[in-house]
Amino acid sequence: MKKILLSVSMVTLAFLSITGCSEQAQWNRTQRQAMRDALKEYRRMVYLNNLTDAEFMLFTDDVALALEEDYPVYTSFMKMPGVNDTVQVYVVTTIVEELDADARNMRHIFPYHALVSQNILPSGLDRAQQHAFYNCLASKVDSTYPTMEQFVNAILADSTNQSQLTQMQLQCANELFDWTVTIDEIILMD
Repeated sequence: MKKILLSVSMVTLAFLSITGCSEQAQWNRTQRQAMRDALKEYRRMVYLNNLTDAEFMLFTDDVALALEEDYPVYTSFMKMPGVNDTVQVYVVTTIVEELDADARNMRHIFPYHALVSQNILPSGLDRAQQHAFYNCLASKVDSTYPTMEQFVNAILADSTNQSQLTQMQLQCANELFDWTVTIDEIILMD
């Protein structure tokens, strides 16, 4: 009798462990796509709004895979309090990692058309000339800011035309294209 009860309990335990309330330990295709779609909200961020569609797709894949790795059960992750804050942290972390991996990604932070509108670069530069400018700027940034944190802080603190970053941009434009911009500042005092 003990053997029968033990056998029944073992079979029941095995059955429940196989078919019980186990949650999926990996995201499925639909869940990954839902996360990519949710990440489209971040497309308007400074770094992300200048990515091509293909680059943005790779970016969303990186974020979704990082989230899936750290939170393998999708349903639990989506029910977690502060899930939007967590996604935002992963987005920012991925941006910083991409910038840290290749400083030439600054074309996304300082887009060519914005630099032309600020009279930092001349209009009509071809892809090779733009590439030369961003290589020059990356070199100056790398030599000026030893850490990514210092560089990000400089971007956040950049509020004047005579900032250090603007000066580096102007130096590169002058070195490469003999493009000299004179900025006259008028200070209004109340």
